[in-house]
Amino acid sequence: MRLTVLTGAAVALAAVLAVPPPSAQATPPSPSSDGVSRQQALQRDLRLTTEQARVRQAHEATAITVERRIRERLGDRIGGAWYDPARERLSVGVLTTEDATAVRDAGATPVPVRRSEERLAAAKAALDRAAHAAGPEIHSWYADVRANTVVVTASDRTAGERFAQAAGLSVTDDVRVTVDHPIRPLGDVRGGDEISVVIEGQGRVGWCSVGFPVDDGGFVTAGHCGQPGWRTQGWDRTDQGTFVGSTFPGADQAWVRVNDDWTPRPWINDYNGGNTPVTGTQEAPIGASVCRSGRTTHWRCGEITAKDVTVRYVEGVVPGLTRTTACAGGGDSGGPFVSDGEAQGVLSGGGGDCGGPDASTLFQPINPVLHEYNLTLTTTKRTGRIIGWKNRCVDVPSDRRVEGERPRLWTCDATGSQLWTFHRDGTVRNFNLCLDVAGAAVRMSRCGDALSQRFTLTTAGDLVNAGADKCVEVAGGGRHGYRLQLATCDGGRRQEWRRG
Repeated sequence: MRLTVLTGAAVALAAVLAVPPPSAQATPPSPSSDGVSRQQALQRDLRLTTEQARVRQAHEATAITVERRIRERLGDRIGGAWYDPARERLSVGVLTTEDATAVRDAGATPVPVRRSEERLAAAKAALDRAAHAAGPEIHSWYADVRANTVVVTASDRTAGERFAQAAGLSVTDDVRVTVDHPIRPLGDVRGGDEISVVIEGQGRVGWCSVGFPVDDGGFVTAGHCGQPGWRTQGWDRTDQGTFVGSTFPGADQAWVRVNDDWTPRPWINDYNGGNTPVTGTQEAPIGASVCRSGRTTHWRCGEITAKDVTVRYVEGVVPGLTRTTACAGGGDSGGPFVSDGEAQGVLSGGGGDCGGPDASTLFQPINPVLHEYNLTLTTTKRTGRIIGWKNRCVDVPSDRRVEGERPRLWTCDATGSQLWTFHRDGTVRNFNLCLDVAGAAVRMSRCGDALSQRFTLTTAGDLVNAGADKCVEVAGGGRHGYRLQLATCDGGRRQEWRRG
């Protein structure tokens, strides 16, 4: 959303206050003209060669697995874990020589520390409980596992020390105060696409970015971008959807349900003429590289520097955010953060500017958002082609998004008419409609609870309808493609299906 007004050292006003007056609405924040891909942005912002970027991402993927294994071994004795790009491996804080040996044997670097992660979390929780004592000079607080201490960021060091003391913590032993920028919210469906927000009854428009599309017919974004009932318009300024749920402050999360003209896809706009696929929601460690997309500054990359950061916005406290060194600008709010294809979160706010030396951003982690609204991320693991007889694909003829349309088997291509999502409820979806059966005919219908819309793709390649307990097969056809129908399962070639 377009959030440009700051008040002193405090952070910017939120959505309801930050929408510009009618005279200022004509032009949204100007998008960056840089046409760079995610990989190019990663190399640019982290100063890596192509080969260095490839090697780093491979090592970061290994670090995720190693961290999971070490946490299971050490339990509450762990002193934090982070990816160290200099060593090209995971580093783990340890309290004993025995744990150091276990960490080394697991393929990570042990780092002796004084405080366990649990102790750091307890100190940070004390600051959370004292949030009422945080004045406008206090910007955020979090556990810095690499420094093995808790950090308070403030515009004034003395104010930061007073806040720590109000929480019952020692500035000399428990907390480090740093002076930093104030943090402000930054104002087909793909992550990173522009959205305009329409406030009912006021007709004013602000700008945010799509976070991640979800299988439930919409997308997630930042909570400060809108409130339930507010409408959105897409990048082409046509009606797009409505905010269904939103939380800010307390969290910075929202989800928008789109209308039938918009279809969630497992992609992020790379602002270089293409899309970056979203593969899952595996959380990256501290120190890992991360990239974000948004309508104003496009692809920007950095490193994850802290987790479970509590931020004091003017509107209230938002806990549980993740801090990064990637930069952002007004209008990027709500946009996606991704690490090697894995969704990380949606942009909440930031300090500094792109091109400046001390830029930072914070994002709302994705998994709590999905859990809060009971949503399923749209990913390439769940969305793709359904390939059958003669290596042809299930297709919606001419992209016709109408109930009753009968899908066909057609030559495989790269269009959205052949991208099907296997939803967690058993439905198979495209264009916000579901595969359904009427008698023996397979057709498209509005999604509902009927068993006729529940399908299972077995390991043997049968696409079985739960309501009829029969298999989808290829029927007769002609120059307009082969129709699909239900028939008794027989294992024949016309009933063999696979995802691709």
